[in-house]
Amino acid sequence: MTAHPARPWARSYNGAMRTPRLVAAFATLLIALVVPQAAPAAEPHPTPAAVAPDAALARLLEAARGDTLAMPRLQVLTDEIGARLAGSEALVRATIWGELALRGDGHENVRHEKVMVPAWVRGRERLAMLAPQRRELAVLGLGGSVGTAGLEASVAVVHSFADLSPAVAGKIVLFDVPMSTEPPALQQYGKTAYVRAGAAARAAEFGAVAALVRSITARSLYTPHTGSMQYDDRFPRIPAAAVTVEDAGWIDRLVSRGIEVRLRLEMGAETRPDAESANVLAEIVGSERPEEIVVVGGHLDSWDVGQGAHDDGVGIVHTIEAMRLIRSLGLKPKRTIRAVLFTNEENGLRGGKAYAEAHGGERHVAAVETDLGGGRPLRWGATGNEEQLAFLRRAAAPLGIPVGDGGGADISPLKEKGVLLVGLYPEDELYMAVHHTAADTFDKVDPDDFRAGLAAVAGLVWRLANEPL
Repeated sequence: MTAHPARPWARSYNGAMRTPRLVAAFATLLIALVVPQAAPAAEPHPTPAAVAPDAALARLLEAARGDTLAMPRLQVLTDEIGARLAGSEALVRATIWGELALRGDGHENVRHEKVMVPAWVRGRERLAMLAPQRRELAVLGLGGSVGTAGLEASVAVVHSFADLSPAVAGKIVLFDVPMSTEPPALQQYGKTAYVRAGAAARAAEFGAVAALVRSITARSLYTPHTGSMQYDDRFPRIPAAAVTVEDAGWIDRLVSRGIEVRLRLEMGAETRPDAESANVLAEIVGSERPEEIVVVGGHLDSWDVGQGAHDDGVGIVHTIEAMRLIRSLGLKPKRTIRAVLFTNEENGLRGGKAYAEAHGGERHVAAVETDLGGGRPLRWGATGNEEQLAFLRRAAAPLGIPVGDGGGADISPLKEKGVLLVGLYPEDELYMAVHHTAADTFDKVDPDDFRAGLAAVAGLVWRLANEPL
């Protein structure tokens, strides 16, 4: 087909023509989904640094804070493509959308690199209290869980793995382990997520028939939070699901008073054969040291509930728009800036692992990840040696955002290659409130904070691509 001059993305995409599945997805997306009409210019966000040290950085920050395509692009990804679990048709469409957007923005070496990913399907779910009341309860199966046609059992409540004993045999174990409300929320999440990951395996070790976990969040409006979990092959695979903070507390109170709570759990979950997916890459080739690479990226996949807006639609659009702004302003980085739209971060990290395997031998100066939502930028979290961290602090100084410890999931496999890892750490209270829920939708993203994050990411990537080592 011939591209419309105003829509350079509407060109032949040979990669989409390899299978009937991709043909259908491509045909659906080609005209409507890639580059929506620009929204009216927003008011610039206040600068995080009083004075930018060079004209190029100042121009880039100003353009990012007034960006008119970030929100429309996020809206397409969330409202029109939606939830994007690994192995789903929606992730196929998102991959095509991402590649077409990067091609349309005029970048070099745009391509997708095949990655085989897990294909877990949620199916129909139902949790009902049978005693002491009859009531339907909100539930979300944990990613990778086995299903059940229906099982009924009494509930045993525990508050840690240490509470488990043979007394839970034949019961549904509820892990009522609250997440602390102390900020930062991400840090408290990290201290509690082990419960979700190991609940099924530990409960099965003592003969339980199912595991329920209190959703990992400090704030809840009766919204269950899903997430990944792992089995232990030494023990039976039992169904595992998340319940709301409210129901976990209610059941705990009943059981603590000696009242029997009996539940019926149904889950249609199944794991299918691995499915084909891809990482999407694009570059702005360096003008002086093209062999030196600065990666910027986020993950295209999301959980299968909500729209994956904060997690990680924001990070994907940060990545795409940072690249577009640098190119559209005619800025020429000394090093190559490579965008990577990773696949399968949520339930396998196979995109990050595949990228490190394919490209780990290349000269990476730094890898920057944005995967903690669209809140106001607070700090950079980094992992590297003293020389690398000193380089990062020099590069980050003009942005006025401090550097601390941290990194990112998708870029973590590059750690063993000796790469400097950098993650954007924004204000995260809202992010963790909607994280892995049906409430992670477009309307939760504040445009000014979103663009402030974009400015931070674009500015840091530009600085890393030019700062002397």
